[in-house]
Amino acid sequence: MMKRNIAIYLTILSAVIVSMFTSCIEDDFTTSPSDQPTFSVDTLKMGEVYTLEGSPTQRFIVYNRHDKLLNISSISLRDDADNHFRLNVDGFSGKSFSDIEIRPNDSIFIFVEATLPESGRNELLDLDRHLDFVTNGVTSTVVLNIKGQDVTRYNGLTVTGNTVWTADKPYLITDTVRVAPGATLTLEAGTKVRMKDSAAFKIEGTLRAEGTAEKQVEITGYRTGNVASSIPYELMSGQWGGIYFTPTSRDNALSYTSVRNSSDGLTLRGNGDTSAPMLTITNCQIRNTTNYIIDALHAGVKAVGCELSDASQGILHLTGSNHIFNHCTIANYYLFSILGGPAIQMAHLNADMADEDSADMPFMKADFTNSIIYGNGTELSAGDLTGTDVTFRTCIFKSGGDNDDNFIDCLWDTDPLYYTVRNQYYFDYRLRPESPAIGASNPDCDIYGFTADRYGVASASPADLGAYTYVEPEE
Repeated sequence: MMKRNIAIYLTILSAVIVSMFTSCIEDDFTTSPSDQPTFSVDTLKMGEVYTLEGSPTQRFIVYNRHDKLLNISSISLRDDADNHFRLNVDGFSGKSFSDIEIRPNDSIFIFVEATLPESGRNELLDLDRHLDFVTNGVTSTVVLNIKGQDVTRYNGLTVTGNTVWTADKPYLITDTVRVAPGATLTLEAGTKVRMKDSAAFKIEGTLRAEGTAEKQVEITGYRTGNVASSIPYELMSGQWGGIYFTPTSRDNALSYTSVRNSSDGLTLRGNGDTSAPMLTITNCQIRNTTNYIIDALHAGVKAVGCELSDASQGILHLTGSNHIFNHCTIANYYLFSILGGPAIQMAHLNADMADEDSADMPFMKADFTNSIIYGNGTELSAGDLTGTDVTFRTCIFKSGGDNDDNFIDCLWDTDPLYYTVRNQYYFDYRLRPESPAIGASNPDCDIYGFTADRYGVASASPADLGAYTYVEPEE
């Protein structure tokens, strides 16, 4: 028995010694110049940022593909004397690093941020920096590429006269821009406005955005890059307040303008004047809001060739006044919450549906023509419009229904076949080749000047329903 125990003990001891010896061999450092790290990228593209604003954090991976420990003797930025870039290597922050070890067949993360100074010019500055890795006497380099854009900054502004914002460089807004009564703020073609969290427009006078198909006006959040690994900030609503029109505002007009990712979209508060729309929007995209796309209380809206899409509470919230929606795509596939209400919500239509707080205000008159109302949730808050002055003419609906005096030549239970795929975060409300909306419009309803969509594609004859003219996809 004693000999057997000794034999077992010697066997175990031998195994331990062999294991320790093997482990020592595996943990030994390679010194061969041919053994080098590999990288998940050759060039880390950090995107476009605004000067004096910190960039989103970007990362890449450094791999040791070898069976021995790899010692990177030096990691350093070759050409960043002005300290615009910040590094974090394997959990440690700094500007340069020595003797970074990577275990066999393992990896480490490199995180990079940058804050660029103003360049003093309007055009985009394209900047490369070089991050060098010295391993076993050999230098490898990852290029850090970032594009910096100077901006015009406003931290609270009151426009008191006729003012023009140009397309020379973007405007970065950190608080409310107020357009005073009697004043006009004009955004010329190609103007880009970027809004921070507390930013909004309060229009007591007049707002005009004069985009073109080639040079559209953009008003959206200021963040770039991804909020998570695969979710870009472009998908996130609620990044800024919205555009608010007060009862003193008049003659507002937006053309070829994209307003995106706000909390409140376009909010209008009128005084019951039905002689002219408070707001006219032509070939615009208003999309992705936390509340409503358009919330109009006794304030008229005229929308022609517009995409109005994706809002938590609903697309249109209309109370009283006169409205025209011609060749509009009204779609709701909002991403981040259950929908709070129908796509089109209407109040103060007649005496039976009067708004108690608006007894003296005119009832609603609204025409929806050659449009598409299709998406998740229900379409209308009032399915029976008998006795109202609200009509839908040649419109596509998701639900089933029957034509009558308020619904004229409508296409019921009809999928317009957008390109949008919600669960893949893809939102494109143009028409697929087999769409029933192609060529389905009523020419008698096209009296509001719709001749091309917001991409500049001329309308067909007969025109397609909705905001977009079908274009055959390239092979």
